[in-house]
Amino acid sequence: MSELLRVQGLRKRFGIDQPYVVDGVSFDIGINEIFVLVGSSGCGKTTILRLIAGYDHPESGTITIGEHLITGSSAHVPTDKRNIGFVFQDYALFPNMSVFKNVCFGLRGKSHLQRAKRALTVLGMVGMRNLADRMPYELSSGQQQRVALARSMAVAPRLLLLDEPFNNLDAATRQSTRNEVRTLLRRNRMSSLMVTHDQEEALSFADRIGVMRDGRVEQVGTPQELYEHPRTSFVAQFLGHTNLLPAQANGDRAECPLGVVRLHGKARGFVTIAIRPEHLRFQHLYPGHPAGQITRREFKGHDLTYQVVLGDQLLVVQADYDCPFSVGQSVRVVPVEPAVVVEA
Repeated sequence: MSELLRVQGLRKRFGIDQPYVVDGVSFDIGINEIFVLVGSSGCGKTTILRLIAGYDHPESGTITIGEHLITGSSAHVPTDKRNIGFVFQDYALFPNMSVFKNVCFGLRGKSHLQRAKRALTVLGMVGMRNLADRMPYELSSGQQQRVALARSMAVAPRLLLLDEPFNNLDAATRQSTRNEVRTLLRRNRMSSLMVTHDQEEALSFADRIGVMRDGRVEQVGTPQELYEHPRTSFVAQFLGHTNLLPAQANGDRAECPLGVVRLHGKARGFVTIAIRPEHLRFQHLYPGHPAGQITRREFKGHDLTYQVVLGDQLLVVQADYDCPFSVGQSVRVVPVEPAVVVEA
């Protein structure tokens, strides 16, 4: 994949005696790639967007788009010269301008006819052309989000930045809007960087994900890579539920409270292993095998979530909707996929 954006060693703090909110961050984004930074509030996600857009200056590090250095010790390209679009969390629409005029606003340097044609084109892309004369206050949150996206797309940016763009939408609207925006980005072959605190959103939206923690990028990979092969216990727990167990590894096997389990890769000595709830199954007890007791059963329609006490461990097991086991039963818990060794 050809590279569009490269961020290297980025550091930023808001005071000489303050901790770094962005601390040595490095990652790259390919052409036509949808990249997502995911992390809890205060981990530095939005600050990274602002540094890339040029609204803030880093203390050190570089930002390169294509072959051009836009931020570094010897360069700082102004925000309006970077050819970057930015969709803000609160949409930042001008309340006294119609939808049409909001989209036209950034198209300076073009004739009135050119601006009108481009504005109507991008409004058509986001399904808002028939509401071009409406005012922002006459729109739903989902419609305002589409207008903000159209305004950013109108200038045909090389890179589109999205700051928690679905945060203000209700649960029913969020998923459908997310799917529509992803389809739109893919159809228009737009490179984009989105930040979010929502793990499910990151997993479903991104081509690749960077998981952030305390100003650093902990791991980068495809959604499937990060979910199935987390490098650290933080990544394993942040991207969905997981069971962390102490184990004694010996090659591609490990002894843990579940008994002997297979491992992805090889390890030796005392380790921590991660096993996803859906990678565990119940069996009736057999003599000589560790026994767990079901303490909770949550019916969710399409599946069931169980809590099981096994010695001093509390396990979460995800099962099919028709799983016959119930609270109070003693069971054997068996992994059906290899466990992953993770750093603490």
